[in-house]
Amino acid sequence: MTKPYLGRHVYGLAAIIFGVIGLLWHDFGAPWQQIQALGNVPHREILVSIAVAAELFGGIAMQWQRTVRIGALTLSGVFIVFALLWVPRIIAEPLVYDRYGNFFEQLSIVSGGLIVFATEGWGDPERTPGLARMGYTFFGICVISFTLVHVFYMSSVVEFVPRWIPPGQRFWAFSTTVAFALAAVALLTGRSALLAARLLTAMIIGFGLLIWLPAPFADPHKLVNWAGNAQNLAIAGAAWIVADFLSQHSSAWKAEMSSAQPVLSQSSLD
Repeated sequence: MTKPYLGRHVYGLAAIIFGVIGLLWHDFGAPWQQIQALGNVPHREILVSIAVAAELFGGIAMQWQRTVRIGALTLSGVFIVFALLWVPRIIAEPLVYDRYGNFFEQLSIVSGGLIVFATEGWGDPERTPGLARMGYTFFGICVISFTLVHVFYMSSVVEFVPRWIPPGQRFWAFSTTVAFALAAVALLTGRSALLAARLLTAMIIGFGLLIWLPAPFADPHKLVNWAGNAQNLAIAGAAWIVADFLSQHSSAWKAEMSSAQPVLSQSSLD
């Protein structure tokens, strides 16, 4: 019996939620999905409709084996566009890390799509394409950015933590910052990478359950409260895809890494 790998399904579900939000709000999933860099774009609603259609199509396609690669390619294309639209703002405000943080959040979602596209549906199950390695490395770099966002905006992170969770907001803000840093080291050095990917996925899902899921109930009129759920779920899906990849392709990954300049050490999959 083939072991089920759920990461791509979660990833696709997040894209569907983004599409539904865009359809209902007639807008992009602000603030993460935005086109401010383009200025005043005529017929903006047409661009929204294109993004919504692509997200719905890609998200649904991710749910079936026959269509998973076209779904992954579609969603990677959508999210890389949103990532690149942060570049002009990075150039305009190079000292504001929030701009970099938003770029890397979108890139982390792209990474999940790249891994799925590279690994799903290949005739040779032992093949680990270079595109998957690229997606994996991108994701590890993005986790470094998640750490830096926590460091640079610690006061905001503290406020995000629900007050009722013991032992306190500051404890969890610092703990999750350290957890991101350790996960980045594990993923990029290859030491305990699979364990790190699984724990990272669980932590991001926890963010969704404790922070983002209650937000629409507190204020259902804010787009960010709905889009935040989709964004968090998409990043969780990408992390889950990384964990699935490490679990599913361990033998191929070891073989490839032993004959090339390693991004991971072999101990990562022990």
